[in-house]
Amino acid sequence: MSSDPVPAIAEAAATGETAVLFADIRKVYGVNVVNLIWRHLATIDGALAHVWGAVRPLYADGTIAREAEFLRAALVLPSAPEVPGSVLEAAGLSAEDRLGIGRVMAAYDRTNAMALLALSAARARLVGQGGSPWRPAEEAVPPGESLVLPPLLDLAAMAPDIAALVTALNRMGSDRADPVLASMWRNLAHWPPFLALAWPVLAPLDADGRLERAIAGGLALARSRAAALPRVAEVPSLDPALVPQVDAALAQFTGDAIARMLIVTRVLRTSFGDALR
Repeated sequence: MSSDPVPAIAEAAATGETAVLFADIRKVYGVNVVNLIWRHLATIDGALAHVWGAVRPLYADGTIAREAEFLRAALVLPSAPEVPGSVLEAAGLSAEDRLGIGRVMAAYDRTNAMALLALSAARARLVGQGGSPWRPAEEAVPPGESLVLPPLLDLAAMAPDIAALVTALNRMGSDRADPVLASMWRNLAHWPPFLALAWPVLAPLDADGRLERAIAGGLALARSRAAALPRVAEVPSLDPALVPQVDAALAQFTGDAIARMLIVTRVLRTSFGDALR
């Protein structure tokens, strides 16, 4: 069992309504894992049902997917070197390894852009802000191709040097002393040579501030687009006393972990390109 960097309900431990909601999130996302933010919200009474209820219709009718496509295309990314497939081969990564790495990054590229928009919209709704009322589409939009990811590795289960590398990579682009450990790095820890190759791509961008500036720009754009998203009128109730706690959780993830990993993932996918397909 892996431990999480914030309080969270493990998927295997979910029961009752939480298990049902987790299954629905996996189905709608088209990915076999439930992102950490949703598992964290499950620790706050009523928060998972409230937030997921506020954004699920926007996922199901394709609104979030369309906005995410726009967001990814509009991001201003810092330039990074192109890494040919021969470099990954020389590092001992087989064709199967490269496909596995590519699936992990494709999954997070898909879910992070959507989550940043959806959760930014959910946060706006908490304080009464929002766009026009949502109107149900005639039919649901099916999720993209299902992507199966390897298990999350706990830092304690990694060799010390790999755990140190994961922690260092996770700090890149963050201005926080102890940023939330992004799940993608825990998935990618199954392939230490790739983590070693990711370092020289990201480190120069982090050192001169280009990564942080790109993250700030992406977050501002996502918040602007999210503010105009339709608002869902009927959602499961949330105790008003818990609104500050839920808002803090959404702010922590959208303002740091999700926005950061959206840019990091886009940079790495651009840099490694066809080598991971």
